[in-house]
Amino acid sequence: MEEMIKVYALSTCPYCKRTKKFLDEHKIPYDCTDVDMLDDDEQDKVLEEIERISGKRAFPVVVIGPEVIVGHDEDRLRRALKL
Repeated sequence: MEEMIKVYALSTCPYCKRTKKFLDEHKIPYDCTDVDMLDDDEQDKVLEEIERISGKRAFPVVVIGPEVIVGHDEDRLRRALKL
């Protein structure tokens, strides 16, 4: 896969952990930002970005090219990643 995958997550979120585990198990490289680990100013910026791209503040958010997947959805991940 050529596109870099971006994951926005919370470090304590079980659905975020499942999504990262799914990507790891399929050896899919991704860049992850644990939003709750950022300082306040950076967190505000990232939350605004998440809301802009997904329309809400829910986690995880996975960006694969033009596709934005909100929540842990293995079926959509499989389709987007062509697995």
